[in-house]
Parts: sequence; C-alpha cells; structure tokens
Amino acid sequence: MSALNTRVSLLALACAVSSYSAMAEDSSLTNPNISAVLDGYYQTGDRPLAERAEGFGLGETELALSANIDEMFYGKVTAVVESHDGETELNLEEAFIQTLALPSGLSVRAGRFLSDVGYLNNQHLHTDAFSERPAAYRAFLGGHYFDDGLRLSYVAPTDLYWTMGLEAFGGDSLRAADEHGERDFDDVGVFTALTKIGGDIGVESSWQLGLSYLRNENGLGYAEEHDDEEEEVADEHEHSHSASYTGENTYIADFVYKWAPNGNYKYQNLTVSGEYFRVTDIFGEEPGHVDDVGDVDDHDHELSGDDYHEGWYLSSVYQFSPSWSAGVRYGEVDTFEIHEDHLDPQKLKETEVSLAWHSSHFSTVRLQYTHQQGTNFDGFEDDNIVTLQYVMSLGAHGAHQF
Repeated sequence: MSALNTRVSLLALACAVSSYSAMAEDSSLTNPNISAVLDGYYQTGDRPLAERAEGFGLGETELALSANIDEMFYGKVTAVVESHDGETELNLEEAFIQTLALPSGLSVRAGRFLSDVGYLNNQHLHTDAFSERPAAYRAFLGGHYFDDGLRLSYVAPTDLYWTMGLEAFGGDSLRAADEHGERDFDDVGVFTALTKIGGDIGVESSWQLGLSYLRNENGLGYAEEHDDEEEEVADEHEHSHSASYTGENTYIADFVYKWAPNGNYKYQNLTVSGEYFRVTDIFGEEPGHVDDVGDVDDHDHELSGDDYHEGWYLSSVYQFSPSWSAGVRYGEVDTFEIHEDHLDPQKLKETEVSLAWHSSHFSTVRLQYTHQQGTNFDGFEDDNIVTLQYVMSLGAHGAHQF
C-alpha cells in the first residue's frame, strides 16, 4: 500500500511539474500584462465634436490587463478614466475574450471591444500622432467606436495579407436622436462587414487598403420639433462617445503607406494615411408627418432622400530622428442637422500640424497647432488652437497596429 501511495504521489508531482512547465512556456498565463497610459494636456480653445476642452485637462487615462487564459483563449480588460467639466468618469472600453486555436485562419472575439471598421478605429487613442481623432471620426463614430458584440475574422492563406470580418453589436452609442423617448430601437442594431489587404514593396515600403460597411438599424433620424429644454439636455451628453450624426448605411474606404530606410522603423520612418466616410439614409418620415415642408430659409435645405453626410482626412507623419517626429493632417466633414422640417447644412475644416518629442517608445510630449473653419456649428467659430499634450505608458504594452 505504501508503494502504491508513493507511485501516486510521484505521478501527481510529475503532472504538476508538467502543468507548470506548460504554463511557463507562455509567461502571460502566470504573469498577465498590466499597463497604464497617462494623458494630460493644455489647450487654448474648444473644437467642435471634440473631447478635450479649453484649459488644463486629462485625456483618457487607460488601465489595461491582458493575458492568455489558456492555450485556447486570450482575454483583455481596458478601463478608461476621463475628466470633463470637473467630473471624473470611468468607462469600460474593452472586456473581451478571443480564440487562439481555431482552424483555417478563423478567430472569434466576444464581449466589449473596438470595432475593426476603418483604419484608426481599432487602435487606442494614445497611439495617434495627433491630440484628437479626425473630425470624421468624431462626427460619425463618437471618436472611436467600441461596443458589446461578436466578431468573426478570417485571414486568407495568400501571399498578400488579406483579412475579412463580420461584426454584430448592440449599437447604443450609434443610435439616432430620440428626443421624446418614444422610439423602439433594435437590441442588436449594428452590423459590419470589412476587408483589408496589404503587402510589401521591396524592403523599405508597405501598404494596406481597407473597405468597411456599417449597417445601423437604429440610425435613421426623424424631423422633430426642438425646444430649448431639449437642446440643454442634449448638451449634457456631449461627452458620451456617441455619434453626433447617424444614418442607416456608413461606407468607409481607408489606406495607409509606410516607409523606412532598410525597413528599420526605429530611427526614421514615414506614414501616409487617409480615410473617406459616407453616411447615407440619414432621415426618414414618421407616420402622419406632413410631407409639405413649406418655405425654408435660404441657408436651410429641404428634406430629400438623397442627402448624406460625408467626411475625409489625409495625414502624413515623418519621424526624422529617433526622438522627433512631425505631422500634418487636413480633414473636412459635410453634415446636415435635422431641424424641425428642414436640414441645416454644416461644414467643418481642420488643418493640423504637430511636433512630438519621444524620449523613448513609452513617452511622448506633443505640441500641436490647429486651424479650424466651421459653418453652422453652434458655439464654434473660425479659430486657431494650440495644444500641449503628454502621453506616458507604464508597464507592459502590446504592439501597435499596422
């Protein structure tokens, strides 16, 4: 009996050592990645649709935990602390699991995560080369669109990088305005389909093209009467990460080109990128709504099913030494604001120049100049804005997207 117990004990010890060895092969099983990103700034003015307000403030302070759960799953949690109008907000930006071992290039992600539409959206804000997302992102995706849902991705076995994906989300932050609380919204309101293809040009250059489609079942707006009380309520939620302009269909085309001498990005590199957004089917006619819009002001626009929102930007960032980079970005958005029985056309143009000093990969101090020209954006005029920003990363942090 004693010999049997000894053999059982040795077997248990061997299993334990084997299990520990397997976990040690992937350190994240026993030592998860923990990181924080600090973002602070001073800004000389306000920008339409933007999160950062005039004066001193905090951007998104990010706290993240990630690890391989086992050989089959990976998990990540990202919490974001923000400060607006003297109040501190805590948001859960990511809380998802992702498969690691599905066959044939397939993977599934479930939980709360950043949508993969467009080029910038699946990247965290602290990775940007400018202090704010382009105006098109702020207008149509609430800056960056994250939501509760499910994603199915596929990477094709081709010489060129080629991935495709399908997503389904709740879509709360992309819902059209419901001023009277009478609309019946779909619980699963957003569906996306996307594809990205890319490759190398020799040793020094690489490129990627992307197309995305977002179907928003709750994005149709309706002509409704507005009063001062309702406008005040809407203003209270201007920092909710919700889209300011919605529609049933959003189309996004994006591209990025990167260059580095001899393929070494550490000392010198150039990135050129751009995206175009088109949001269609932006309003509908409620039952019983009178179709006769009557007389409208010269600056107003009669309702038409052919109306759409659109926006675009073009960006170039050049790191000319290991510690310094400079960027320039120009973008426009053309939108309509539904106002009673007509549409008010709006236009915003932004020209931005940034200069950043990088003490290391983990720290950035950025000086940015923005010239904005706005038409019919209430409370905003043509302005020149200077932003001084720092972004500091603490702890282990995953590699950035292409």
